[in-house]
Amino acid sequence: MSNITIHDFLKKKKEGKKITMLTAYDYPFARIVDEAGIDAVLVGDSLGMVVQGLENTLPVTMDEMIYHTKMVTRAVKNAMVIGDMPFMSYQASIEEALKNAGRFLKEGGASAVKMEGGAEIAGHIRAMTKSDIPVMAHIGLTPQSIHRMGGYKVQGKTEEAAMKLIEEAHIVEDAGAFSLLLEAIPMGLGKIISEELSIPAIGIGAGPHCDGQILVLHDVIGLFERFVPKFVKQYANVKEDALKAIKTFKEEIERGAFPSDEQSFR
Repeated sequence: MSNITIHDFLKKKKEGKKITMLTAYDYPFARIVDEAGIDAVLVGDSLGMVVQGLENTLPVTMDEMIYHTKMVTRAVKNAMVIGDMPFMSYQASIEEALKNAGRFLKEGGASAVKMEGGAEIAGHIRAMTKSDIPVMAHIGLTPQSIHRMGGYKVQGKTEEAAMKLIEEAHIVEDAGAFSLLLEAIPMGLGKIISEELSIPAIGIGAGPHCDGQILVLHDVIGLFERFVPKFVKQYANVKEDALKAIKTFKEEIERGAFPSDEQSFR
């Protein structure tokens, strides 16, 4: 059971302390993220792209999300684990959304769920919070809506669009969301929303004024190369290190240097 709770999120917001989040999808990386002291781990449907090699997140299923969440919760001792509701796991009805959200807690061992959307998911948030399922809402660029949005584009750039996002932020807060993820919006808008809400606003491409930040782990450590969003900062190049190690392994086998006496039994 994680030690970080939704109350810690709210406390950090009140005290002006930044919240740290990363994604993770398996046991080894979840252990590393947790040992680093990250506050919360999102088992994101981004696994469709960075783990499964898909073009977008839409094909990811509930069963796949539960599978990966189980691996993460086995590893995590301190961080809050949040399960990401995949496409069509909640859109059809509140009843289906409630059932699928419950699976993250009951089967996956998560402490909360994340859902994309604003006013249209207010009823879902209310039903989940009444059933003791904490919800993180997600507005701005919502990857499950790429066909409607016309791709991965910055949202809230016009005054009208910005006002709508501010309104949506207040709606999900009033519905009972314990936090809000803001993705790919102008940093000024991120500042306004963060200051107006009593719940934490977590940014991903929403500027430095949010109450916390999240990135995809594979972006942070240099394991995903297909594209690097503007808001990503790479802190390592694990892909290059791994490639070098594997090439050396291959070369040592070919010239007979591995295994040596040290790696052999007598």
